[in-house]
Amino acid sequence: MAMLSFCGIDVSKDRLDVVVLPEGWFFSVSNDTAGWAELVARLRPLTVSAIGLEPSGGYERGIIRALLAAGLSVRRINPNKLRQFARARGVLAKNDRLDARLIAEYVAIMPTRVVQRDAAVERLAEIVTMRRQLCDEHVAAENQAAHLEDAMLRRLSKRRQMRLEADIRLLDKRLAEMVAANVALAQRYELLTSMPGVGPVLAFTLIALLPELGKMSRKQIAALVGLAPYDFDSGKLKGHRSIYGGRMPVRNVLYMAALSASRYSPALKTFHKRLAAADKKSKVIIVAVMRKMITTLNAMLRDSAAWQPRSA
Repeated sequence: MAMLSFCGIDVSKDRLDVVVLPEGWFFSVSNDTAGWAELVARLRPLTVSAIGLEPSGGYERGIIRALLAAGLSVRRINPNKLRQFARARGVLAKNDRLDARLIAEYVAIMPTRVVQRDAAVERLAEIVTMRRQLCDEHVAAENQAAHLEDAMLRRLSKRRQMRLEADIRLLDKRLAEMVAANVALAQRYELLTSMPGVGPVLAFTLIALLPELGKMSRKQIAALVGLAPYDFDSGKLKGHRSIYGGRMPVRNVLYMAALSASRYSPALKTFHKRLAAADKKSKVIIVAVMRKMITTLNAMLRDSAAWQPRSA
């Protein structure tokens, strides 16, 4: 029987650092088509059970596509869980080689979810990410314009803002066209937007950046978005329960939607008022609304059921 191998990849913008266990191989390749081909060629002779890597701001997308196209099994590792794994093994140092080895050890020992390629979702994710960046630029331009005294600079700033607004509208149109052209994505969009408070921006974001929605338990999806409360207790010290980690781009858009839903969705407005009557802090309340929204949406997609008032 062939020996199973496990591969860990530390991804950066220009380079991939690779460790293969139990062979103990360590090598680096460029993070481009030539490097991806070299990596696939070096892994082909082995019986590679799993290849792990961390999300890296999109720099991992190309190598994931190449590995999946070669028929290899890829696992995307949660960075928080990897850090916990490192601490449990007493690994405090951090460099590219250590990170790659740690990822290889993680996929060899821990249960991980296999990455399934969906080209349509990948394209949506690129557009959603670009849209978020343009929105951030627009906010920065507005803030800068508020302090400009020179008339010419104010005109230039206004033109810049108008260009950004036009580009954002163009991306919104493209997102709508792509979703409408894909039956499965269109169905998800219709289900998501049936909930009051879920508009196109949140729906596109969830479809593109949270494809696991509808495929996990309520606790798992809340943790993935970074909305699961964690205890910070030690001995007699009782800390506050807090949220951390998760997919910040999703959480940021969900936050804005929750603010709106707390005012205009009858069910969530009632939920918000009930927590306020219990003297909960405003931040605690809005996080609870966000968690209620994402877990309800998760159930709706799981059951292929549109919003019903009792869903909340």
